[in-house]
Amino acid sequence: MSRYTGADCKRCRKLNVKLFLKGVKCYTKCLVDREKTAKTSKYSSPMQSKMSDYGKHLREKQIARFMAGVNEAQFKRLFNIASKEKGKTGEALLRLIESRLDNIVRRAGWAISLKAARQLVNHGHVKINGKSVNIPSYILKPGDSVAVSPKCMETLTVRQGMEHVEKGSLRPSFLSYDASSNTAKFLRWPDRTEFSINVDEQLIVEYYSK
Repeated sequence: MSRYTGADCKRCRKLNVKLFLKGVKCYTKCLVDREKTAKTSKYSSPMQSKMSDYGKHLREKQIARFMAGVNEAQFKRLFNIASKEKGKTGEALLRLIESRLDNIVRRAGWAISLKAARQLVNHGHVKINGKSVNIPSYILKPGDSVAVSPKCMETLTVRQGMEHVEKGSLRPSFLSYDASSNTAKFLRWPDRTEFSINVDEQLIVEYYSK
């Protein structure tokens, strides 16, 4: 299966939006922020180009896909699953993305970025309900408990993630965290306001409906 190995910042610059693919660096050393500052200076004269309807739909889909860290085939598979769910397909799609194991590891605070979270899962350092799971795309269900091996808690990557999420109080309310056992519990399906991907999901639905 193909995997993107290029620079993350190129994707952000191409879409002109912060995708938060590099963790803390996106808050401190973001090229998108620098370019936006330069364009709004009195010495600049940016060219405004009108985007087609197709371009708007494609851009929104690409933003969601890049932030989810999946390829086109995986994203389309998630969309097909979401289309069979009750309620709005767009919200169901983002809910599935939000409930993936790699994303839960990140939002619980064990990783500073989605790539770091996926590495923890791939290397077998994450357990669900006491059983080791090395599939980043695993979809959690309400009531599932997630834990990281004790030896990983002392690594620099995990310490950075924990410091970042606790300093900013970024852990979502659909997760409960027990510091004594380093365990996070998936309490319920996340609400629309709790999604970490900020897109117009209806444009994604319309993109795949054409």
